[in-house]
Amino acid sequence: MRMSVLPVGILLAMLSFSSGLKAQQDTLQQLPEVVVQSYYSKASLQRVPTAVSILSPADMQLQQGVSLLPAMNTVPGIRMEERSPGSYRLSIRGSLLRSPFGIRNIKIYADDIPLTDAGGNTYLNLIDADAVSRAEILKGPDGSLFGANSGGVVRLDLFPPPADTHHLQVNLQGGSYGLFHGSAAWQQQWKNYQVQVFQGYQRADGYRQNTAMKRSYTQTAQRWEYKPGYALKLLAFYSDLSYRTPGGLTLAQSEANPRAARPGTPATPGAVAQKAGIYNRTFQGGLVHEAQFTPRLQHVLSVFGANTHFENPFITNYEARDENTAGFRTYLQWTNDPRRTSLFQWKWLNGAEWQQTTTDVINYGNKQGKRDTVMAADKLKASQYFFFTRFQANVQAFTFEAAASLNYYGYSYNSNGHTKIKFTPQLMPRFSLSYLFTPQLTGRVTVSRGYSPPATAEVRASDNVINTALQPETGWNYEAGVRAASRHHTATIDAAFFYYKMQNAIVLRQHDSGEEFFTNAGGVQQKGIEVQGMWWLMKPRTGGVLRGIRWQEGYTLSDFQFNHYVSADGKDYSRNALTGVPQHVLVSSLLWQFPAAVSLYAQHTFTSSIPLNDANGVFAGGYHLLQANVSWKLPLRSRCSISVRAGADNLLNVNYSLGNDLNAFGGRYYNPAPGRNYFGGISMQL
Repeated sequence: MRMSVLPVGILLAMLSFSSGLKAQQDTLQQLPEVVVQSYYSKASLQRVPTAVSILSPADMQLQQGVSLLPAMNTVPGIRMEERSPGSYRLSIRGSLLRSPFGIRNIKIYADDIPLTDAGGNTYLNLIDADAVSRAEILKGPDGSLFGANSGGVVRLDLFPPPADTHHLQVNLQGGSYGLFHGSAAWQQQWKNYQVQVFQGYQRADGYRQNTAMKRSYTQTAQRWEYKPGYALKLLAFYSDLSYRTPGGLTLAQSEANPRAARPGTPATPGAVAQKAGIYNRTFQGGLVHEAQFTPRLQHVLSVFGANTHFENPFITNYEARDENTAGFRTYLQWTNDPRRTSLFQWKWLNGAEWQQTTTDVINYGNKQGKRDTVMAADKLKASQYFFFTRFQANVQAFTFEAAASLNYYGYSYNSNGHTKIKFTPQLMPRFSLSYLFTPQLTGRVTVSRGYSPPATAEVRASDNVINTALQPETGWNYEAGVRAASRHHTATIDAAFFYYKMQNAIVLRQHDSGEEFFTNAGGVQQKGIEVQGMWWLMKPRTGGVLRGIRWQEGYTLSDFQFNHYVSADGKDYSRNALTGVPQHVLVSSLLWQFPAAVSLYAQHTFTSSIPLNDANGVFAGGYHLLQANVSWKLPLRSRCSISVRAGADNLLNVNYSLGNDLNAFGGRYYNPAPGRNYFGGISMQL
């Protein structure tokens, strides 16, 4: 616990000290204030009464660029893992226990278009990182506007920012282990019509055997304001992704040869022999209509759909899935008259969202990467819809929000005569209050309820059994926080303290053959602290050898424990640490800005030990990661802008696993990550 005091104390001292930096203020402009958009009205982050983190375009550009992972992992409470190129997992406040791969228990949106399907799955690895300009992360259960989840919500900006001129953006990057990433984005604006076409391609050989990866991604985003206040937006993308999966190793195997794939045994062949991998071809799109009827009344309607063909040759079988999703989302928002200044300002929003995903899944035998005889076949249909409402009021220094959604979820399957499973409708309320003590200091409290039904891939896991006994996760989250900023935003701090008591936590288990299944683990108590702070040691300026220095800290304390968890074989895991969650994560970074648009960025990450099974019998050791990169924007006197950058990851050459297989049978927990590796790239805007 002493580690949690250090960042808070240092950053509070930074805030008080930065207010005395008078000498620089006459030559500097005030740094921009962070704005939140996820609650359907632009608002200063300082007054938002919930836990929100923003990844700005500048934050994205500081990282390697081929993946969202480095940027996501700078946010306290967020853990993104990569077991091999293309194989990503994302958790908010410890939800990795449900994700052998992919993303569960989190809702992800692009504008008003859900990327999460009705079955609870999100293929975030389909998206090219260069297509994402900004991300907002709502931490903790927030189903009041976004439906069932008990982890959080991520909103990605795939629409380009408005522009009055056209441009062509080209990015090229290469690196160790056969990494190549290229993207091109063309954007044009004609009066009230804007169009963007984006194309990205990425490949990598990977650090280990059987880790080759390829992705081709094409996207178009268009906006037409056909009359003032009325706009029609289109977002559509097609992604063709393939990557091999090396499989987990035992500790002895990872130490003997960390680059090896899972070897065969007398009972089962290995990953190389079975050509284990993932193949995903997805088309997804949506239309959004925005109508500002009056200054006080706004209506938004989005319709969306997706088609996915998914194949997974695995060690024990070959799975093929076809998934089709359709849905809509709509809401109506009233506000007080913006033309009148009043001590009491309010907004009231009401809406609904509906989704349905149909999955045709067939499991074949896997004969060295080719389909063999049919082992099992099912058709599942997941349906969810919810109604939501939110009322927000600002009364002088107070901001109050009351929001709730009523969630309906069910699924059907045909292995037993079109059996239908419907869960009891669930109300997910959220109450938040913040108080602006001064223009630079805000305190907040939140109470919210989480609810997350089992995903389709959990109901029918890789053991090909329909698990009708699996129950949704539920629980209440209690949270308090504080935000502070110096007068000119040269220093900021955001701290959150939360307690989430979850019931029927869904956990991953494995049969002796390695096939997965899920079960409810009783309860989980999640107590945590998240602190993020930033300080411009030297504010950006136009003269001198050093043009700016920024220091940033992020700290996460996760005191997560099982509660009333007795396994099927009678073992009591109550009070054990939650599997897959490190107790401490500390991310520190420094950015130096030099003349001639040269910048140097360095980041250090400490991750404490991680329990690898529910019994807490095996832990992955803690580790330190160090990364750095340098960039230079060429001083060209033309419309063309060119910048180059180069860097290195894992400079300390640490042996670690960024993505462990939890509760793995036979002790195959480890997916060794690359040692010291390098990258470089060039970016051009014409």
